[in-house]
Amino acid sequence: MTHSIVNKISDPILELIAQKVYNDERISDEDALHLFNHGSLAFVGSLANYIREKKHGNTTYFNRNFHIEPTNICVFSCAFCSYSQLYAQRADGWELSIDQMVDIVKSYDGKPITEVHIVGGVHPKMNMDYFIELIQKIRAHRPDLHIKAFTAVELDYMFRKAKLSVEDGLKQLMAAGLQSLPGGGAEIFHPSIREKIAGDKVTGEGWLQIHETAHQLGMHSNATMLYGHIETYEHRIDHMRKLRDLQDRTKGFNTFIPLKFRNSDNDMSHIQESTITEDMRLYAIARIYLDNFSHLKAYWPMLGRQNAQLTLSFGVNDIDGTIDDTTKIYSMAGSEEQTPTMTTEELVALIKQSKRRPVERDTLYNIVNDFGESN
Repeated sequence: MTHSIVNKISDPILELIAQKVYNDERISDEDALHLFNHGSLAFVGSLANYIREKKHGNTTYFNRNFHIEPTNICVFSCAFCSYSQLYAQRADGWELSIDQMVDIVKSYDGKPITEVHIVGGVHPKMNMDYFIELIQKIRAHRPDLHIKAFTAVELDYMFRKAKLSVEDGLKQLMAAGLQSLPGGGAEIFHPSIREKIAGDKVTGEGWLQIHETAHQLGMHSNATMLYGHIETYEHRIDHMRKLRDLQDRTKGFNTFIPLKFRNSDNDMSHIQESTITEDMRLYAIARIYLDNFSHLKAYWPMLGRQNAQLTLSFGVNDIDGTIDDTTKIYSMAGSEEQTPTMTTEELVALIKQSKRRPVERDTLYNIVNDFGESN
């Protein structure tokens, strides 16, 4: 197979990187840095799309899910966060009771939802017992619903407060019905950046340990990276290398989700947001670098529908779910979608407009429905 893009580049390092990709060889950190500094959008996009189509063809996944956010009250104060309220200012926040959250689950009775996604602030009074009871009640009411819940930040606080090891804490939550972990709270692992934007919560090493332990216990998880603020290309690569190394050991990550920093109403509002061109380059280089991740997801409520469509040409093969408008984390930060909900029909149409094949998946990427041309 010939690849015309290789014949059109004059940079010998880029040519070697392209050959590595076509030969299924892993690129190095130095290669990734060269792509960030010297690879054109067309070049990295072409390589990323080659990998995406080799892994998945035209298939683009989505799922039917809804979010529950127990609280936006939080003991931590992350500079990039537009969502949480400190406990001292809790009168301006919300706290849902267990019964209120179970009622949210009941509101989807009879609907073909496959996943509930539960994340929120770190509330000092919402402890292990509280969340175990919540999970048990959701599981008892709707046993078929996959429960994906709690970032490593929430878990770290929960376990420390309960004086439990990570392994014991996860085992208790799994026994109650927890089935997988979302990827939130990763931000940027490198301590020089993490200390500035999220210095009081779990370290990068702590995040990785929680996910590695989950994988060892047979539970899958996702991984994220918050980009486009004060980090450098080197910090992004360091972050992705740590994820790639962990995936080599455990093969427990389902997908990688780059999360774009949004600057509305937070302590980093003075920082300019990344451009769409920069966003697409990041997605493409992530697809090239993270060779052992099967899936790359664009979170459409954060990017907006049209930009999410665009990512499908830059390595992305998953645009998340129907996500009812219960999620406020990105809308409060100034995301493109202020009421982030799409019907299945709208998601299918969005994917088809990009000349891709829409396939509904469950949380673990088992196919639920194929909405290709024959449907």
